[in-house]
Amino acid sequence: MPDATYPTITQCALVAAAFKILLFPAYKSTDFEVHRNWLAITHSLPLSEWYYEDTSQWTLDYPPFFAYFEWLLSHVARLADPAMVRVYNLEHDTWPTVYFQRTTVLVTELLLAYALQLFLESSPLASRRSAHVAALSVLLSPGLLIIDHIHFQYNGFMYGILVLSLVLARGKNSLLASGLAFAALLCFKHIYVYLAPAYFIYLLRTYCLSPKSIFDIRFVNCVKLGGGIVAIVAAALGPFAALKQMPQLLSRLFPFARGLCHAYWAPNVWALYSFADRALIVLAPRLGLDIKADALQSVTRGLVGDTSFAVLPEISARTCFALTLLFQALPLIKLFMQPTWENFIGATTLCGYASFLFGYHVHEKAILLVIIPFSLIALQDRRHLSTFRPLAVAGHVSLFPLLFTPAEFPIKTVYTLLWLVVFLTAFDRLAPASNKTRFFLLDRFNTLYIALCIPLVIYTSLLHQLVFGQRLEFLPLMLTSVYTAIGVVVSDIPAAYFAGLLLAAYHDANVILTMRERYGKLVHFQHDFAGNEWRVYEEHKSRVLALVPPDKLFEYHVHEGGCRCAHSSGAKCLSARQPATRRTSTAARRSSAAIAGSTITRQRRK
Repeated sequence: MPDATYPTITQCALVAAAFKILLFPAYKSTDFEVHRNWLAITHSLPLSEWYYEDTSQWTLDYPPFFAYFEWLLSHVARLADPAMVRVYNLEHDTWPTVYFQRTTVLVTELLLAYALQLFLESSPLASRRSAHVAALSVLLSPGLLIIDHIHFQYNGFMYGILVLSLVLARGKNSLLASGLAFAALLCFKHIYVYLAPAYFIYLLRTYCLSPKSIFDIRFVNCVKLGGGIVAIVAAALGPFAALKQMPQLLSRLFPFARGLCHAYWAPNVWALYSFADRALIVLAPRLGLDIKADALQSVTRGLVGDTSFAVLPEISARTCFALTLLFQALPLIKLFMQPTWENFIGATTLCGYASFLFGYHVHEKAILLVIIPFSLIALQDRRHLSTFRPLAVAGHVSLFPLLFTPAEFPIKTVYTLLWLVVFLTAFDRLAPASNKTRFFLLDRFNTLYIALCIPLVIYTSLLHQLVFGQRLEFLPLMLTSVYTAIGVVVSDIPAAYFAGLLLAAYHDANVILTMRERYGKLVHFQHDFAGNEWRVYEEHKSRVLALVPPDKLFEYHVHEGGCRCAHSSGAKCLSARQPATRRTSTAARRSSAAIAGSTITRQRRK
């Protein structure tokens, strides 16, 4: 049952829908015409021409499942306004067209509400209230409001599939459905391929390999998962492969000629790199640095496909890809060693995070790849929350330049501010104190960073034009990009997870050797990764003695020839239950002291 303290997901979805309907007449970006043109292409032309049509500059560049989705919508669209689905009817935006397309975004977003309801219902009772608040924060996300319901896209629908897949991965009986749902998502929008490594490792360890041994392959599960993925990919790409259009399709999906940075720098490493290049242009004469004359025009215009640097070296797509893989590898190693659902969500978040930081031609809208999955685990402990705060502020403020018209200024600022106050306050109350050592104390930085947000928004949205008029038009965008990039890049997500990875690697690589040295051949210890617990067997694995949580492993004693524990100390003995007939020997006391020391050491590591 949901917590009565907060409104239900259904109630919030209804109220949010009513508010979003009021935004139907609001500003709409060129993406509105993009999707209208795709409706026309898929409705008016045969499938063989979908990825060749270029009457409009807004050509079809999403995977086939999304094209099929537009084809389905087009059959309803022609009933609302037949002129909407004509290819040559460019920039068509009558009120029936506007209301139809806005409504489709609203209706398809119901999938996200459904997925969040499943997330809430699948959460343990002890964390149900935290899950409830996290689900509401995603449902009412200002990012989705800005991008989908004003700017215009279908991200709510896409993230509905993603969250549904993540929730299905929580249960052992729905792992196959989780993998297939994600495969379908990739065929809707290929940007989610950045999250694929986390899915691959998690499904490999929990579904395709036995939890008892990584060398014990579940061949039936491999066939089911592989066959399902092949069937989904065949349904998406098969018709175009039969028409021998795969090169054309891939050229539309991966247009590397667009350049490293978008016209507005997404808040990532390359935004700071670009800013450093511009700063060096000013300092170059004093520092004796060479300036590429042909790059000066590029760095002042910021056009798509026109990115080049005047002082710093150029960055290739291959470099971006290598850096992304490198930083994705860190959480993936931890996930392979401990494939719990929480680690899976963490790895998914960090895979999206690495791709956003180092990806090629990243859009600012891709920050939701980090924020939405991270929201599901932000309340696990206060360390996560301290990371989530600046990330949420930076990520949502970075979306403000998408809405540059005066009428939308109060909507984006007031709604985002209310969301930040309400949910960050609720998160702060619900996040449990961590019993693990903080690796980086960034609380003061976070407070200062969040405090600077308000004057930045006021200057970039209001004061700049009053002071400079039409001059220095690039300055507000550059300030916003650099400010938000600092919040995203300096976030301690990688640091915290990397430190946790090192501790986990050290512990799990040595714990079995440690226990075997202590107990000889009396017992056998084996990590059940699926349940995140250690199975303690008798010799030759004939009988399971106990299922021990990782943090309790060193509290157990095993003795040859019967129990010799001092039971008054509360020790948990796996030996034969025999009363202690004599005082504990010196060796036994040393063993107990060693075990106690190991327990204390492990607690400190946390």
